[in-house]
Amino acid sequence: MGWRIPLALAVGLLAALPNSPSLAQGAESRRSGFDFMSAATQALQRDDAQNPVMLWVAEGARRWRDDSAGRACAGCHGEAERSMRGVAARYPAWDERLGEPVNLQKRINLCRERHQQQPPLGSEDEAMLALEAYLALQSRGVPIARTDDPRLAGALDRGGKFYSARIGQLALSCSQCHDQLAGGRLGGSTIPQGHPTAYPIYRLQWQSAGSLARRLRGCFTGVRAEQLAPMSREMIELELFLATRAAGMLHEGPGVRP
Repeated sequence: MGWRIPLALAVGLLAALPNSPSLAQGAESRRSGFDFMSAATQALQRDDAQNPVMLWVAEGARRWRDDSAGRACAGCHGEAERSMRGVAARYPAWDERLGEPVNLQKRINLCRERHQQQPPLGSEDEAMLALEAYLALQSRGVPIARTDDPRLAGALDRGGKFYSARIGQLALSCSQCHDQLAGGRLGGSTIPQGHPTAYPIYRLQWQSAGSLARRLRGCFTGVRAEQLAPMSREMIELELFLATRAAGMLHEGPGVRP
């Protein structure tokens, strides 16, 4: 059971904490956000017949095979159950042509632009979330990959520095909540460790599916910080650090959160 403190006091305690170093949690102490949820919400994620995000998965499966624009995703990649197994657990990853890391959403857009001659989709577009959810399902149970590409080193370092930096009017860092106070309660909600093991998610608070970028932007709002644009270099570098921090944990592909 977590402890409860008033929101104003919690913010004061957070501000007083020092920044923790990057990748502070040991592998043996890491826990998915699933572990911090109520039994009812856990049951919702476990049951695909009840999990609301499976509506997006079904739409993603339809779009995967849709060739109305001239070329379907399946036209290049075949059956996703085979060709996309483990792919979502490997992103963000390096893109040779861009010379920078891309997350799964940006990879979907690059495929659309380069191979389908279609315009890019927004991070929270229903079509984007549907395709991302469908691909995430193909990585369910696959360990999140460790970052061993040396080309990612600079981006990983910048993402880690952002994670540990105090930001916003409240001068709080991601690390202060998700490393030092994980398992406690802030404003009536349990503070998870912040591992991106289940995105995209159906969040009960949103009553909708949403991306990791949407969840991170909610944190920025909470500390009154300047927003990072979805699929921007800075956002993807932060996502890369979070994925590296969660390396070895199982991808839950796509999940439910409170």
